[in-house]
Amino acid sequence: MATSEATGELFPAEPLPAGVVVINTRCVLRTRDELRLVMVGGVVLAHYAVGDRMAEAHAMVSLVDQGWADQNDVARAFGISARTLRRQAQRFDDGGLAALGRPRGYPAGRARLPPSQARQLNRLKAQGLSLRELAERLGITEKAVRKRLVRLGWKRPQPVEPELPFDQGAADPKLSAFLSPTPGPACASPLEGADPKLSAFSWPAKEAGLVAQCGPESCASSTEACVEAEPAFTLDADPADRCLDRLLAYLGLLEDALPLFRNGAHVPQAGVLLALPALQASGVLECATEVYGSLGPAFYGLRTTLLSLLLMALLRIKRPEGLKEHSPQDLGRILGLDRAPEVKTVRRKLARLAAAGKAAQFGRALAQRRVARRGAALGFLYVDGHVRVYHGQQPIPKTHVARLRLPQPGTTDYWASDAAGEPLFVVTAEANAGLVKMLPPLLQEVRALVGERRVTVVFDRGGFSPKLFKQLYAAGFDVLTYRKGRFRRVARKNFRQHQGRIAGREVSYTLADQGVQLSGGVRLRQVTRLTQDGHQTPILTTRRDLPALEVAYRMFERWRQENFFKYLRAEFALDALLEYAVEPDNPEREVPNPQWRAATVRLRQLRAVITGLRAQYGQAAFDDTRQSLRGFKLAQAGLGRKLRKLLQQCKVLKKQRAKLPLRVPVKQVVKGAVVRLATEQQHLSNLLKMVAYQAECDLVQLLQPYYRRTEDEGRTLIQSALASAADIEVTAKELRVRLRPLSSPHRTRALAALCELLNASRTIFPGTQLVLQFSVTMPSKHQKADTL
Repeated sequence: MATSEATGELFPAEPLPAGVVVINTRCVLRTRDELRLVMVGGVVLAHYAVGDRMAEAHAMVSLVDQGWADQNDVARAFGISARTLRRQAQRFDDGGLAALGRPRGYPAGRARLPPSQARQLNRLKAQGLSLRELAERLGITEKAVRKRLVRLGWKRPQPVEPELPFDQGAADPKLSAFLSPTPGPACASPLEGADPKLSAFSWPAKEAGLVAQCGPESCASSTEACVEAEPAFTLDADPADRCLDRLLAYLGLLEDALPLFRNGAHVPQAGVLLALPALQASGVLECATEVYGSLGPAFYGLRTTLLSLLLMALLRIKRPEGLKEHSPQDLGRILGLDRAPEVKTVRRKLARLAAAGKAAQFGRALAQRRVARRGAALGFLYVDGHVRVYHGQQPIPKTHVARLRLPQPGTTDYWASDAAGEPLFVVTAEANAGLVKMLPPLLQEVRALVGERRVTVVFDRGGFSPKLFKQLYAAGFDVLTYRKGRFRRVARKNFRQHQGRIAGREVSYTLADQGVQLSGGVRLRQVTRLTQDGHQTPILTTRRDLPALEVAYRMFERWRQENFFKYLRAEFALDALLEYAVEPDNPEREVPNPQWRAATVRLRQLRAVITGLRAQYGQAAFDDTRQSLRGFKLAQAGLGRKLRKLLQQCKVLKKQRAKLPLRVPVKQVVKGAVVRLATEQQHLSNLLKMVAYQAECDLVQLLQPYYRRTEDEGRTLIQSALASAADIEVTAKELRVRLRPLSSPHRTRALAALCELLNASRTIFPGTQLVLQFSVTMPSKHQKADTL
């Protein structure tokens, strides 16, 4: 009793006798003198000698099949896994008791590994090929490769230790590399002078061809464009196994995994690395570092996460769920990792970035970089809205969707594009505000980007407002838009044929140029286009210095932005909803009064009925010419009374509608909390897709001098090149990417010329000192003959 009180147990459990294992409340396993009994309720179910695996397997299967014990309890008692127990049960069902025993000798029917293949396997593995590559080379499975390597006694070669100096005076050399506030050069090992046991996991030697080692010669060379040193390091020597770096990230000692590459042939989708020079030139990674700083300790840090999302967009992986259809190992080889981030990781990283609430600041920084590179293309700025339709259950405000010609719940984004139709930045409208309301704040952002230079803003009829035109002109912006509403047709004698060459294209229009005065005393220039069917399209502008031909051309080029929306919806899933979260909205925000709208609909219906009755009444008067007016009124008395009654109802309804306010606070319309879709993640996704599209456009533009059909097929060629496989070769200073030939020799030659242009940029892979070098495997004569 004293022992029970000391231990705090009311009913202490008595210790089990030696050799007894309890399976559950009914079954017990006893072992004595090299014999083993399986007992159920005190009755022996099976007995066998210790070491008889077939009898033991039959006893375990019997316990489960007869329902005496659960497979997990049996597996735990016998010291095996539940999967092994299920496999034994399947063998017993297929072949009976004999199937539970294993015959001696080499399995019948299994091909033996010939000595030549064994030597080839050992040689290929020593070159650093992965199990998958070995399986493809030898025509066997990865599991067979793994087993044969074990039988051959293959051991991973130890990496050569780089001869690097280290500070002997460090108090704790194992931790000084991680905790030092002033890290050394990015090319130095973080474990200089550490314990020899840890130094084996330091940066691999130059001869291994896994990662570049930056020496004094390469760092001093300006042509190498050596990036500024950053505290990046790795403990892994094998690019296919980054377990130590993952451990460092778990311990909070690593903010982003350093890319480690390995040689490989036919790496799937490695052609997407062609876009890296354009992505680097956009400054997206530098802007993200300036705005977001860091994601904290992580294996997939800020640089890796953004680079993964950008390459996903270029590979047409349109949603994070699309990663399920791609091998993480293959995508990881493109990023210099053992495996790429998967769906849950990508969503978690996006949520963490969205929590910072800096997407607008990030977009502003990207736009500033774009303006600095392409400022000459901002003489004309195209602005248009795009509605992302929402199909969920939340009470989201509706707006008119032009492509569907229907009002739908959704969110409106306003995009600004340069003269070439390439996007510059995007903003999300609050409560689907119209273009007239969004243009002033949007152009304030433009003014901060372009300075005091005068910009011509091109937009459609949604922004038509003489008051707005006057406001924009006073703010230093010129206007170019369509005229909205009724207008006086221009006489045919005033039209002239205009033709010329603008931006490398031959254009021809039939135009009339004149001045017009709008409401409010606003005087503008009107250029009207006449089509062959007689239709007239009036264009308004404040630009009086431009030829009429260029005014029409710039206005009709607005369709480039419509094509951009269509292309991004199809290729980049612009309308894809990344999250279903909602956030509180302003309850005092005014919205159209639904009661006023309902009264207007009812009034429109009444007027339609009245119009029909009036037509019927007039037709009766026209047909009945024999009666007098008195006789006609008596004959049509019922119709007249009905018409007068409806006119009175219409008059009363107009008075009731006049008492209703046009707009009311949204809290009076929506039941419950006033919410809107969370915009931060969607805004960030739009920005990254915009950067990916810009990179694709830059590649198409570089391709134009070398491919005659660039305007028609340039994007298709770039997409094929980005999605193609490539060979990767790593040297001490270069990351060489050799792409596969395309479908025809002339397309391959154009791609080779593009690679030469990209090589001249001396682009460094982010996070490393490796200079990217691209080339194309030219088709052989036999392949050319097949093509012809």
